[in-house]
Amino acid sequence: MRALIGLMAGLALCAAGPAAAQERVDLELVLAVDASYSIDNREFRLQMDGIAAAFRDPEVQAAIASGPIGAIAVALVVWAEPTIPKDPGPWMALRGPADAEAFAASVERFPRRVSGGTGIGSGVAFAARWMGRNGYEGTRKVIDVSGDGRETPAREFVVQLPQARAMADALGVTINGLAILNEDTKLDGWYREHVITGFGAFVMSAATLDHFAEAMRRKLIREIEHNPNVALR
Repeated sequence: MRALIGLMAGLALCAAGPAAAQERVDLELVLAVDASYSIDNREFRLQMDGIAAAFRDPEVQAAIASGPIGAIAVALVVWAEPTIPKDPGPWMALRGPADAEAFAASVERFPRRVSGGTGIGSGVAFAARWMGRNGYEGTRKVIDVSGDGRETPAREFVVQLPQARAMADALGVTINGLAILNEDTKLDGWYREHVITGFGAFVMSAATLDHFAEAMRRKLIREIEHNPNVALR
């Protein structure tokens, strides 16, 4: 297992290619969004619209400006079936309200192109690799996993959650979770035990996808400000 973890971390680092100047930001953030079979098209759009609304929120924009550098880098990764390619959006640096609006608009327009089983581990592994080639160097690195189900058993060899979490740990990446409880009212507990990892990692929940936007807003403020022990707003 240790050798496998080391190999995976090495591959993730090598994926970035030759060393180059990296733009400094306070946070590198991947929003890893569930598009599995349990998420219908309306629910997928609720996730996209909720993320867009959160980045338009004045408190989220104030959190982005509050760090020493006053900028974050963010990208969307849509995941589902572990054996099919993930669907990433481009990395964007957010330095103010105009950048946040541009990112929100890109998320609103993002189409659904993947579906299938619930491959959280392969989604996390892809997100960690996506950080390795983004041209940014963040003081912190966070993968924000949102979904409404537990990882489905693999029918063939794929990266699953134990390996993906170990890979994130090896790369110094924190994994946080946003558990949507409409399908499984105990999913937040499962996320705490099986998904999150790293310094200050936490889980928040949304009772249904109709509550997703507010939960994402609160979660982003907590992640971007990096004050994980404060009371939730």
